[in-house]
Amino acid sequence: MDLVDTTNQMGKGMLSIYERYNRVRISGYIQPQFQVISKKGAETFAGGNFSPASNNRFMLRRGRLRVDYAHLNKHNDPTSYFVFQFDGTERGVAIRDFWGRFYENKFRLFALTTGMFARPFGYEVNLSSANRESPERGRMSQLLMKTERDIGAMLTVTSRQSDLWWQKVKFDVGVFNGQGMAGPVDYDSHKDVVSRLSMKPSKIRALGGATVSVAVSQYLGGITHQSPVFYSTQNKGNEFVMLRDSSTNNLGKKSPRNYSGADFQISFPNRKGETEFRAEYVRGRQTGTFASSETPGVYPVTNGAKSPLYTRNFDGAYFYFLQNLGSIEHQILFKYDWYDPNTRVAGQQLRNSEGFSSADLRYDTFGMGYVYIANESLKFTFYYDIVRNEKSALAGFETDVSDDVFTCRVQYNF
Repeated sequence: MDLVDTTNQMGKGMLSIYERYNRVRISGYIQPQFQVISKKGAETFAGGNFSPASNNRFMLRRGRLRVDYAHLNKHNDPTSYFVFQFDGTERGVAIRDFWGRFYENKFRLFALTTGMFARPFGYEVNLSSANRESPERGRMSQLLMKTERDIGAMLTVTSRQSDLWWQKVKFDVGVFNGQGMAGPVDYDSHKDVVSRLSMKPSKIRALGGATVSVAVSQYLGGITHQSPVFYSTQNKGNEFVMLRDSSTNNLGKKSPRNYSGADFQISFPNRKGETEFRAEYVRGRQTGTFASSETPGVYPVTNGAKSPLYTRNFDGAYFYFLQNLGSIEHQILFKYDWYDPNTRVAGQQLRNSEGFSSADLRYDTFGMGYVYIANESLKFTFYYDIVRNEKSALAGFETDVSDDVFTCRVQYNF
């Protein structure tokens, strides 16, 4: 029966509930870690920027406590499911999941989820941080889907059986506020529609018993203009510039957040362990601000006035290679990801005088690591990120900025 939720934990929760004949499950994990970065005060996506006078730190990256509750009918079919999850670190406590789901049991095809939960876009965004081999998601995933979750409603269509080919297909479509958990409230009336069509993991005999899964995702959203001024990258006199548009007709119009993506995973069984490849590619149009391509959590304001929005064409991808070393306890991984927030310009075309900023720079990240799973409740991760920004004519980014980072993490879970 397919009961895996958008955080990749519900399947385990439901299995535990069924196996123990209990309707409540409490689980959690903590991730204390030590990091060293190549320059004091460097900016990084490996857990947040370092303090100006520091190039190393201890930190509690995540501390999660989760409660699952399932209600079953007299036939042991799920009728409703409820989850809440909190994240506590030295920086405070925040809600991570707070949602419910109810099932129809006539056709056993439909389920409706409402509340705060992960948006159904891509693979890495929905892979739990407790199960992910690399310490963090890629730069693109963090910028486009900060905190992964949003408030909304989602319809899931999938069979709870898996005998026939069509029963291996799953479709999720949801309507969400749009800004995610990056902001306290929704700042416009526009809602975002997010969908994912996937083939659930299936063994392919022709590939030596390999397990394959594949999916396509779509994000149709936007931000409503509250200022008459906005910027976009346009061709002007044989070169691209960040062109200003200050028409009063812009007020109330929508700037796009439209993404299309495809992801693929394949795992080959070994005598002891697996060899796995993962890949995902995303492209589209993203609306952010002058300083960042991240979706703003609150509408940007400068000196009390609404700031202009910036729309950019982007693309990005990531690739994983995972290999067990003679046993399931030892694993090495290699990861490469890139994120180009503005595909219309590159290199020396990026100049402050043309309205561009560090938000338009492409980044390539090469990661390598070793994971040791001591037991089902204890995991060690040693990981090194080599981060490269493109060389440009922007002040401070004429060459690569030093921001490589090493992470040593211990994960305890129950």
